[in-house]
Amino acid sequence: MTNADVIIVGAGPTGLMLAAELRLAGVRPLVLERQPRRRDTPKAGGLGGQILELLRYRGLLERFEAACPGPPPAPRFPFGGVHLDFTRLPDPPMHALPLPQQELERLLEERAAELDVEIHRGREVTGIRQDDAAVTVDVRGPDGPSQVRARYLVGCDGARSRVRDWAGIGFPGTVYPEVNRLAQVTLPAAVTVLGNGDLDVPGYGTIRAGFTRTDHGLFGLGGAPGATSVSLYTIEDETTEYDDDVPMTVTELQDSVHRVLGAHLPIAAATRLSRFTFKARQADHYRKGRILLAGDAAHLFPATGVALNAGMLDAVNLAWKLAADLHGWAPPRLLDTYHDERHLAAARTMLHTRAQVALRRGHDAAAEALREMFTELLTDEQPLRRMGALVAGSDLRYPMPGTNDHSLTGAFAPDLTLHTSEGMTGVARLMHPARPVLLDLADRPDLREAAHDWKDRVDVHTARTGTRPADALLIRPDAHIAWAAPVDEPAATATPALREALSTWFGPS
Repeated sequence: MTNADVIIVGAGPTGLMLAAELRLAGVRPLVLERQPRRRDTPKAGGLGGQILELLRYRGLLERFEAACPGPPPAPRFPFGGVHLDFTRLPDPPMHALPLPQQELERLLEERAAELDVEIHRGREVTGIRQDDAAVTVDVRGPDGPSQVRARYLVGCDGARSRVRDWAGIGFPGTVYPEVNRLAQVTLPAAVTVLGNGDLDVPGYGTIRAGFTRTDHGLFGLGGAPGATSVSLYTIEDETTEYDDDVPMTVTELQDSVHRVLGAHLPIAAATRLSRFTFKARQADHYRKGRILLAGDAAHLFPATGVALNAGMLDAVNLAWKLAADLHGWAPPRLLDTYHDERHLAAARTMLHTRAQVALRRGHDAAAEALREMFTELLTDEQPLRRMGALVAGSDLRYPMPGTNDHSLTGAFAPDLTLHTSEGMTGVARLMHPARPVLLDLADRPDLREAAHDWKDRVDVHTARTGTRPADALLIRPDAHIAWAAPVDEPAATATPALREALSTWFGPS
């Protein structure tokens, strides 16, 4: 029987991100993946939202940007049949990287290998049992059956999670009777992309850019004037169950376009073909004993462009808490806060993705009026920014225990420019090791002394910044602020408050 600290079932983006974060925290994960190799079936076409900031805070974003096949797209994103258009804002609240999931998984696996993570492919989990001390996993692999035992197991095994089923965790929600097809295709010379982005199709006429609704579904078209490559999107009401392992073909896409538009669209070649259905589901619990869930095993959203963001952020939230428990210093209920915080985050994502369902599925005059009114509201900067932060997940503020009600508490730490005795740096760079940080911004010896008993767990940095939002910030490894000292708060209140926050999140001194 093989032993590990944590068994991760599934080597998708969530599982690989979790494995890397656990290794940064000094834990030995073992990743079990039933597929013998990374799949070539196109799935997600890029990363977007708050996970990009988190990757920057780990020093990885430039590597991911360098692997993109093209420049970042203009900040204009579909939202329930309309668009969130941030192109007129100098600092858009939402960004994306055009990074196909196959390439994303390659980069994450490369990162895991650098950290000496064990990944065993071609190993199918066939059973799970847990007791008070550990989880035992039955595995079937190329060399026959075997067993693995670990203190914890995390199911990152997707929408049809067997781990979730074995753990007896409910997965309530809604399945929408529609099939979505998304493609990036090259057009033959006979099809012309006009100056306004419309297509001139021989034998049919003009297909306009943007979204076109018909009695048979929704068609979307995006492309630059004069280009030969465009993105295509169709939605049809169907109840067909498709196997995710069976890739979509160009013929299937053309047939869908024909059903929706009544047009035969010639296609020369496709660089991306993906098909997906929409479900709104969320696990009742993200933890049951020593079994936890992350990514699609924990939540499914009825909209594109959010699942990878949510799943990889699950992994970052969970990793340091699992490590704290395994290292023996986790305070009571620390691991339970994973469910509390990430269930809340998924509920926020579910809110806007279900709103997208309402916007895109209506076909009558009232639905058209709703979309028109929604689009009109988004011409104003404030609601546009608010929607962008919601979709990106950057507006999330975790509720923190205690009485510290500073405006930054619970929020993602801003990347302040810091002047230290060793030169200039930033908050993002301090977070590269994925360790807790006490950032003293007001040269407060009393606060540094209060944190001394946690020096093995918390890195203390003293720095100056141009605009001081607080005297000090206590930042968790997932870059969320656990506590903040208001400017000029007296030591009589700031010091005990800091010690309470340190005990709450990083265990007794």
